[in-house]
Amino acid sequence: MTDDNGLHQAHHSTELWKPNRAKSKRDEGIVRFVFGAFALLSVFTTFGIIFSLIQETIKFFSQVPFWQFLTDTQWTPLFTNARYGIFVLISATFLTSFIALLVAVPLGLLAAICLSEYAPRKVRAWLKPALELLAGVPTVVFGYFALLFVTPILKDFIPGIQTFNGLSAGLVLGIALLPTIASLSEDAIYAVPSTLRQAAYAVGATKREVVTGVVLRAALSGIVAAIVLGVARAVGETMIVALAAGQNPNLTLDPRVAIQTMTSFIVQVAGGDVAVGTLKYDTLFVVGMTLFFITLTLNVFSYWFVRKYQEKYE
Repeated sequence: MTDDNGLHQAHHSTELWKPNRAKSKRDEGIVRFVFGAFALLSVFTTFGIIFSLIQETIKFFSQVPFWQFLTDTQWTPLFTNARYGIFVLISATFLTSFIALLVAVPLGLLAAICLSEYAPRKVRAWLKPALELLAGVPTVVFGYFALLFVTPILKDFIPGIQTFNGLSAGLVLGIALLPTIASLSEDAIYAVPSTLRQAAYAVGATKREVVTGVVLRAALSGIVAAIVLGVARAVGETMIVALAAGQNPNLTLDPRVAIQTMTSFIVQVAGGDVAVGTLKYDTLFVVGMTLFFITLTLNVFSYWFVRKYQEKYE
């Protein structure tokens, strides 16, 4: 009788630890369905955005020749004698983005190297989150900072600079991009296996030679992806350039004068009294489509570069 009870208890204990395969498969199926639904939602949202842009873009090009849109040197869609040269806005967008990258890329890369290779672990533990907090500052705050603080300082050193100018907007935009480039680059550098560093030290390399000749080369794909992401954000930035760069569509490379980027034009028209269905209203969507195409090209390049030059370690 005692043996029977012992066998029964052992069998019952085995049943408790035996996995329920049917329930596990059902739960896994539910999880896969939920995750797949969220993934499809993001895809459908993207297609919905593209569809809404294409509709109004087609209406715009039914009245404005595509060649004129690309080659005209003036952008005055809100004037009586309307001109639709998108290159004016594109040049201003890339001017501010270029200035921003001149600030963000060197500083961000140096910050990433310092955090990953030189800073003690305890310093890195609080310094990196402090740097990432900069990404949480609203861009409108950066815009007023550029207009009310940076521009007056620049006026003391640069003759002929206007109140609204591309230089201050680009400099402050670079500060706004700094946490993005620094954090992502630091992650890529920190992920390089320590065995590569130790192997370089074993053959007599110095700290600087290890960082520049081994670590940065191994993390190149991640660093480039961080920079491209920074460029995409710089191109799509709105409030900094709208407040600091002005809303004067000039075809110029002079950063001292007021300019108008694609995003600042969208802000200008969206905040005005433009009738829905008019050609002026359609310019919102054609500029948005141009901006979408530029950022899509940057993302495709980033994906291709990472896939082609990504280092894989066993």
